[in-house]
Parts: sequence; C-alpha cells; structure tokens
Amino acid sequence: MPSTEHHAQKATDKIHHLIEPIGNLLADLFHLIGLFAIGAATAWAGVHFFIELMGKQHATIEDLLLLFIYLEIGSMVGIYFKTNRMPLRFLIYIGITALTRHLIGWVNHEPKPDEGVLILSGGILILALSVLLIRYASYKYPSGLPIGETGALTDTDTVTKAKKSG
Repeated sequence: MPSTEHHAQKATDKIHHLIEPIGNLLADLFHLIGLFAIGAATAWAGVHFFIELMGKQHATIEDLLLLFIYLEIGSMVGIYFKTNRMPLRFLIYIGITALTRHLIGWVNHEPKPDEGVLILSGGILILALSVLLIRYASYKYPSGLPIGETGALTDTDTVTKAKKSG
C-alpha cells in the first residue's frame, strides 16, 4: 500500500509537470521583451546621436566610432535573437572600438599624452588577442551542440561551421 509520502511526491510531480510550461513561457516572454527593449533603446540612441551629428555639420572619427558601436550592439542583439547565442566576439569588438574611441579622444584633447596611451593601447592589444584566441578555439574545438541548446556565451563561428557541415 502506497504511503502518504508517495502520494505527496506524486502530487508534487503533477504540479511541477503543469507549472513548468508556464514558467518556460514566462522566461521566453521576458527574454523577448528584454531583447526588444535593448534593440529599441540602441536604435533610439543611434538615431538620436545621428540627428545630433547632422546638426554639427561635421563628424569626427570619435563620432563615427560611436555610430559603429551602436551598429555592433544592434547586430549582437539581432544575432542573439535569431540564434539564442551571445556572440562573444561582438562584445569584444565593442570593447576594442570603445577603447579606440577613448584613445583618440585622449590624444586629441590632452596637451601631452602620458602613460594612459600605453594603458589603452595595451587594453586594445589584449582584446585583439582574445578575439584571435576565441576564433582559434571555436575552429579547433567546435561545440557541436545545436543552436539554442546551451544558451551560454559562445562564439558565432561554431554556428556558421555547423550550418556549413549540416
């Protein structure tokens, strides 16, 4: 004869079985709303900056690099929306671009640039080497997992490679 614990466990399992799809739906909904919010905020900021830039009647290299950062963020959101994978390289490209933009501003506006130039240049070099390492690792050791299965921070090269071979 089944015990009270057995009945309680069966009831708990049934409740989890009924509630789990609702939790998954809510998590997916939050995910989509978050992506749309980030994408909309990026587009709004990019358009606002572009309109402001048109009022200046000239663009500096710093302005162009900021537009490039907006483009990279938008591309990253689009890739994440389509593949459910975070393109890690895009985050590093954004970091490289931001450091480059800061470096150019530093050199243009400081009367005598100091060791900050070396620090920013070293940061750019480290990020560039990390892109090289990620590209090599994703080529040499592909994940082999179908798109969307892990949700982890990964590189998009493995997605492209899987599509080509499949």
